[in-house]
Amino acid sequence: MEEQPLPRPFVFGEVLFDCFPDGAQVLGGAPFNVAWHLQGLGLAPLLISRVGTDEQGQQVLAAMEKWDMDCSAIQQDPIHPTGKVEVTLQGGQPSFNILPNQAYDFIDPASLLKVLSGEAPPLLYRGTLAVRSSTSRSALETLSKIGNPPVFLDLNLRSPWWQRDSMEQALHTARWAKLNDAELFTLLEERAENQEELVKLAQSVCHRFQLEWLLVTLGEKGALLVTADNQSHWAEANSVKVVDTVGAGDAFSAVMIQALLQDWPLKQALERGVDFAATVCTMQGAVTQDPQFYARAMASWQEI
Repeated sequence: MEEQPLPRPFVFGEVLFDCFPDGAQVLGGAPFNVAWHLQGLGLAPLLISRVGTDEQGQQVLAAMEKWDMDCSAIQQDPIHPTGKVEVTLQGGQPSFNILPNQAYDFIDPASLLKVLSGEAPPLLYRGTLAVRSSTSRSALETLSKIGNPPVFLDLNLRSPWWQRDSMEQALHTARWAKLNDAELFTLLEERAENQEELVKLAQSVCHRFQLEWLLVTLGEKGALLVTADNQSHWAEANSVKVVDTVGAGDAFSAVMIQALLQDWPLKQALERGVDFAATVCTMQGAVTQDPQFYARAMASWQEI
């Protein structure tokens, strides 16, 4: 008897290009990166977003089709451009200008309903940038009413596009959430000087918003996961030759989504997430079109 495929996760949010001073344009956006990794890991996600009818929009669709992703929920906007972020480098440090009124700000609820035909996902991943606009926010609300899927929230505090009340509202609707330590400190307006204080801050968020768990990524120091029943799990990052840290958090999110859908033990999920995020840091860019990259990662997990 053949195994039935797992119900596919839905991923909602922005697709955009990072545009660098030298003219280079790199396709990304946290939801896009997460969906790409999920596809590489064999989970066949449905990415819900909107691109322009411009050249960049065609590049998005072509890349997704080449990676065998489902493009049916990628809307095409004849008025607004495909998302862009202007990246400037000062002293080697990047700063980002996230442009307003991009196609992903106008994800249309009615068009979305036509595509989904009542399909309810086992899990909905969402970020926070795309819901800066009322249209995409309405689309997310529409999506959330279809089967009331449990929400994996990736908090992206991108100035000036976030407000505390909207972040707190998003946390109230989530079952699981992820953020980095800097975002945790910004959210709480409080810092942690040691591991014990960090656990307390993370647990305060977990309890306040009634999350099953909260994941706090710590860069080269690994990650912390705290649960509703006051467990805390730590995982240290492997020492790797870092080429590019862009998208490491998105890689981590993808593994945690796989863990939820396949019911992995939390400690194992955390260690595999740290491992995969570190591996992504060894390559240029947030994603790769090499299937063997994912095959090697999954093979290495047999030892974790």
